[in-house]
Amino acid sequence: MSSSETVQAPSLLAMDLLNAAAVRKRAHEMLDIGVAGSLEHWRVDLARLPAVATAVAAVIRDQYPSLAVPFHARWRHFSVDGVDLWGPAAEARDWLDPASRARTEFDLAIVSVLLDAGSGPGWAYTDTRTGRTLTRSEGLAIASLRMFQAGAFSVTEDDPWRVDAVALTMLTADDLARGFQVTAKNPLVGLDGRAALLRRLGQACLAEPDLFALEDEPRPGGLFDAMVDRADDADRLPAPVILEVLLQALGPVWRDRLTLGGVDLGDCWRHPAIRRDDATNGLVPIHKLSQWLSYSLVEPLQTAGVEVTDLDGLTGLAEYRNGGLFMDLGVLTLKDPTDADKPWPVSDPLVVGWRAMTVALLDKVAPLVRAELGVTAEQMPLASVLEGGTWATGRRVAAERRDGGGPPLIILSDGTVF
Repeated sequence: MSSSETVQAPSLLAMDLLNAAAVRKRAHEMLDIGVAGSLEHWRVDLARLPAVATAVAAVIRDQYPSLAVPFHARWRHFSVDGVDLWGPAAEARDWLDPASRARTEFDLAIVSVLLDAGSGPGWAYTDTRTGRTLTRSEGLAIASLRMFQAGAFSVTEDDPWRVDAVALTMLTADDLARGFQVTAKNPLVGLDGRAALLRRLGQACLAEPDLFALEDEPRPGGLFDAMVDRADDADRLPAPVILEVLLQALGPVWRDRLTLGGVDLGDCWRHPAIRRDDATNGLVPIHKLSQWLSYSLVEPLQTAGVEVTDLDGLTGLAEYRNGGLFMDLGVLTLKDPTDADKPWPVSDPLVVGWRAMTVALLDKVAPLVRAELGVTAEQMPLASVLEGGTWATGRRVAAERRDGGGPPLIILSDGTVF
């Protein structure tokens, strides 16, 4: 083997981890190991999955009696009391063309999703326009929407509704604190980490102008053009390709994460149970925020005339609502119950195993939910099962079991994972 081949091999292996298929494959491998009783921290009881499906189906019927469930996407969180705060405003604007609207919606979705890691139980946002006080994902969404509408991420004088790379590079934690109403009495988990993440996003845009600026100055919305370029002649784009573009583009924004052959692996962690005879030994890709973002970019692409196919090629999301659902309803239990009282870094094998198995369990529960509801996968794709759905049920069950409705594990987060 030549020296050049030796250098290239790890980077090629890294690319094999930057896709949804790799997430799904290793997640199911983790679950199989758990079912066999071979994970250090976890027991798995698949016999409890039907009860989970029944609970999820009941929530879907309650929230969506017609069973017409939208996709799990950031756009759902831009509504307050059933009033959409983005759609009508966007419709009223005089757009140059559908692509210009899509770039703007990419700008908004990308920044808002990257700011969407768990807020912590002590934070809330009061929206002066609606008079509502919001917490968690909804609060984070409306806070980011209001900052966007106010031009907090733009340096383009005649267009506040955009995210300019240069503006992001200058964003401080104090700027974010003002926009998110953070004070000593209203603390937001990982404030510094969130601001640093957006600065790195700006730097990534400036470093790759051909990827982020096919039409104008570098901005996250330039990824719309990069994705359109990956569509076929009939303007069809497989959803997993959305994720692949995002993982290529956003890899540099993740701080202190694993790399392989010089390639940033993002939301990818080590677990001793996953074994390979190559450089990916022990690596577990999850890519939660990137997949959440992928789902959130589907509708802007569709509005611009791109047909997004293979939506179920993406996976479920390994976050604490879905993962908490499987813990709270007994599918996943800790071998040592006292582990629930300890703080865990996101890199710990206990958390990595929990998140990976959550992805696989979502695959297993989705067909059971559809059977309960009498619908097909085409009528209710995984993105709708999540929205209707496992995420909402996880939140309800958490609220019933714990004051404040927090997760069943204590997670040490810098605001860029959960």
